[in-house]
Amino acid sequence: MKHRNLGRNGFQVSEVGLGCWQLGADWGQDLSKEKAFEILEEAVNNGITFFDTADVYGNGKSEALIGEFLKTCETPVRVATKFGRAGNAYPDKYTKDILRQTVEGSLDRLGVDSLDLLQLHCIPTQYLKDGEVFGWLRDLQQEGLIKHFGASVETVEEGLICLEQDGLLSLQVIFNIFRQKLVNELLPQAQDKGVGIIVRLPLASGLLTGKFSTTTNFAEDDHRNFNRDGQAFNVGETFAGLPFEKGLEFIDAIKNNILPDDLTMVQLALRWILDHEAVSTIIPGASSKQQVFGNAAVSDIKALPPEVHQALTQLYKEKVHEHIRGGY
Repeated sequence: MKHRNLGRNGFQVSEVGLGCWQLGADWGQDLSKEKAFEILEEAVNNGITFFDTADVYGNGKSEALIGEFLKTCETPVRVATKFGRAGNAYPDKYTKDILRQTVEGSLDRLGVDSLDLLQLHCIPTQYLKDGEVFGWLRDLQQEGLIKHFGASVETVEEGLICLEQDGLLSLQVIFNIFRQKLVNELLPQAQDKGVGIIVRLPLASGLLTGKFSTTTNFAEDDHRNFNRDGQAFNVGETFAGLPFEKGLEFIDAIKNNILPDDLTMVQLALRWILDHEAVSTIIPGASSKQQVFGNAAVSDIKALPPEVHQALTQLYKEKVHEHIRGGY
């Protein structure tokens, strides 16, 4: 596993991390404590030293499981969590007191004295523009409750707003083969300012695994079922904002015309992201040890040939971009 710096003034992270939304069991198959520990242990055994979670995942369940695991883990692991989507704050009740209460809850569940990284969790744009919340974050940082702060955003506009804030360590963004808009402006500016990039949804909710078909069924409580058109939250968080059937068409085009013979779709998708120098780490989720192992192994795969990058860029510009929905 290779490592990269998260921001100019941050810390080192494994270039493949672990997204831990699934540990909260807010969607899909409920994970037992034993299963969750298997996934976390497999991650550490494969060199993954960065976990990403949030207070709202399972109403604290994901954080609590990670906290329990860390008590038994001898390998140093950095944990990033988030504030801003729980009902006590979202969508319009953001105060410094609520932020502090949330941080104290995360500290307790994770079993630490200071959070490695606290990220604003896709809070409304107006609060990012106002900027007061960043002052609260700096105050908590000075008090030692958080070591660093960043922001998880939904659009390029929001990312650029956050980049104007002093002390911002990282941006968490949706970035994958189907969501390439960030390449031209946001990624270069983040790199210039020394802000790390954490990539969520690198596989577009599993679409880029190439394992889905028109007959694939998702559980009733799976966001890939109930949020296909943005019924519950930003549609961009599900299949990167693409209509499912249209996404399948693009997957076939990649398999038939672009995918190198020696790579799987997962390897292609993850390696494509890591080939961008501005990216610090990717955080694919995993519901099995096998998925963790496969994701981690991408760190050792060589960079994609230039012609593959060119073909994927052309596909995005000529066919994919016009079909993306939601904030971008």
